Amino acid sequence: MQTIYFYIETEEPYGCFSNYSAHAVYLNGIIWPTAEHYYQARKFAGSEREEQVRRQKTPDEAKAMGNDENYSPRPGWHTRIKDEVMLEVVRAKFTQHPDLRELLLATGDAVLAENSKKDYYWGIGEDGSGRNQLGKTLMQVRAELRKENR
Repeated sequence: MQTIYFYIETEEPYGCFSNYSAHAVYLNGIIWPTAEHYYQARKFAGSEREEQVRRQKTPDEAKAMGNDENYSPRPGWHTRIKDEVMLEVVRAKFTQHPDLRELLLATGDAVLAENSKKDYYWGIGEDGSGRNQLGKTLMQVRAELRKENR
């Protein structure tokens, strides 16, 4: 089975699968510059910090602010909420941008893998044993889009 690797190099052929890609999403009545901005900001849903994260100039800055150890994410974030938020933003991104939708569908049955050497949750990690939750989320959205196309 073919595996398609992607990471934060958004200029690469499948770089748009990264949350860093410059594809704004409209969620909760607000435009978010990138999926990464939305994901990081939702750690602080309903607080002033949520808007501060949204206003960061780059996805790197949003991520840094979202991971600042001086601020705790909302209760339940590390159990189930983070996966729900990721699914929500990935679904929005690939339904709001027809070109991305088509590219995702064109991957067929390929395994999608975030080639992060450091991240063993969202990515595959250095040794390939990571959970690849972002890849799994993309594949879930791809399956949903396929059903819609039938």
